This record gives sequence, C-alpha cells and structure tokens, in this order.
Amino acid sequence: MVGVVLAVRGPARQLWPSSPLLLLLLLLLLLLLLLCRGASAQYSSNMCNWKGSGLTHEAHKKDVEQVYLRCSEGSVEWMYPTGALIINLQTNTVSLSNKHLTICIKLFKDSMGANIYLGKNGELKLLVRDGDHSPRKVYCFGFDQGALFIEATPQQDISRKITGFQYELTNKREVSNLHTISVVRGSIQNVKNEPEQQESIIDIHVSKLYRQKNKVFQIVESSKSWQGQIKTLLECGVKPGNGDFLFTGRMHFGEARLSCAPRFKDFLRMYKDAENKGLNPCEIGTV
Repeated sequence: MVGVVLAVRGPARQLWPSSPLLLLLLLLLLLLLLLCRGASAQYSSNMCNWKGSGLTHEAHKKDVEQVYLRCSEGSVEWMYPTGALIINLQTNTVSLSNKHLTICIKLFKDSMGANIYLGKNGELKLLVRDGDHSPRKVYCFGFDQGALFIEATPQQDISRKITGFQYELTNKREVSNLHTISVVRGSIQNVKNEPEQQESIIDIHVSKLYRQKNKVFQIVESSKSWQGQIKTLLECGVKPGNGDFLFTGRMHFGEARLSCAPRFKDFLRMYKDAENKGLNPCEIGTV
C-alpha cells in the first residue's frame, strides 16, 4: 500500500505523497476533473432547446453527435461547428402516429458554418446550403421525411461561426381545431405582397373578435375598432374587396399566419350543417 508521510519544515506542516506514483495519479485525476468540467460547460440542453460547441469535436472532426429534443417548439444553437449533428425532434405529447406532423425551422439571421440536410435510411437531402438562406424564410417538411442532419462545412476560421435555428412542430389536425387558433370575422382592407419572401401581409378590419392569442388584433383609438395584420403565402393570391370573411390562424415563429379564410356566409352554411349533424367540435357565435 502506498502511504502518506507528514513532512515537517520549520513551524509549518503539510501532507505530501510519499511516492511519485501517487503524485502522478493525483495530477491525472485533477486533469480529468478539469476536462470533464470544461466539456460539460460546452453544452446546455433541456427538453426544448440545445446549445453546444463544436470545440469538443476538434480532436475528432468526423464525429456525429445525436441530439434529442421533445417539445413543440424551441431552438438549436451550435457554436464553432465541426463534425456533424443529428437533431431528433419529437412532440411532448403521446401520439399513436406522426404522419400528420409537420416540422418547420427558421434560421437565425447570422447562421453560418454548416449545411442542413434531411436524413432518412442513410440518404441525405439538402434542405439549406451554408450561407444560402433568407433570415425570414421558413423551411417546412413532414415528420416522415427524416431527421435533421447538420454537417459543418470546411472553414479556415470557425471562431465566429454559429449555426442556429428555431423550430416548431405542428399537428395538422390540431391546426383545424378552433380551440388552438385565433378566430375573427372581418374584411380585407389592404394587401401588401412581398415577392422576395413569397408572402402577403393582410390588413384586417375586425367586425367581431371570437378568439385571439398574443394580441394580434388591437383597438385603434382613432376609429375605436379592432384591426390587425396577418401573413399568408403569396401563391394564395389574396386581394382586398367587399364582404366579410372568417379568418383563422395561428402564431408561427412569433407572427400571425393565416390558416383559412372562407367567406362568412359560406362558413355559416357549413357550420349550420355540421351543427345539425352534431359534428361541431366547439360552439361559436354566428351573429
């Protein structure tokens, strides 16, 4: 057994290893503790968000790390990207099937340093090329199309590179449920098309507010009426005009997005028909 002796030098006393082997073991243990502490500081993760550093991959630049997130929305931030990540996204609710699940990501404004692919059965499909994205563009794909595979691109200097994005998981069946979205009756006052973003911004004058989230529609003091803005795809071809519509939508990366807008008279007909058959998922005032 390796012992420890008490060395006395003058009035001071201190314990010191009696063997060089024990001293070496203590130094190795201290170094291991420092390395573990440094590695753990490179990562911050919970069920919704992940933040990590590629510096831990420096010695093995071909490493592929698995990241598991179980949340309906969150973010991924990869500093100094090297190697690759596989991001496995899943909802925080129990579901028998994910075939109705859609995943959308929106890259951070200054995101760079990696290509983003969809990976399934060993095959990769390019989703976003490094540096080739609009800060306002949203990329959506079905859950069954695969996991996100993020591969760092060769860089001379990775010191200022951060690859990051927000993500949202949406169940198409939930989107059709009026309990999960904002609902207003109103008319289209103005439409502003933005071809570069492939979207239209719709100004709505609200005649009846049934339900809303995040205070998208607010009272304008000058007219004492409810007004607000929502966005939709440019390809929908929305135009201002007469008549009331029933606008339904949901928040999408902090913005109100249009889901459906039937003419109110058409909605009334469908609503009454469903009510008579006992098929309405909820009640909504139609006056």
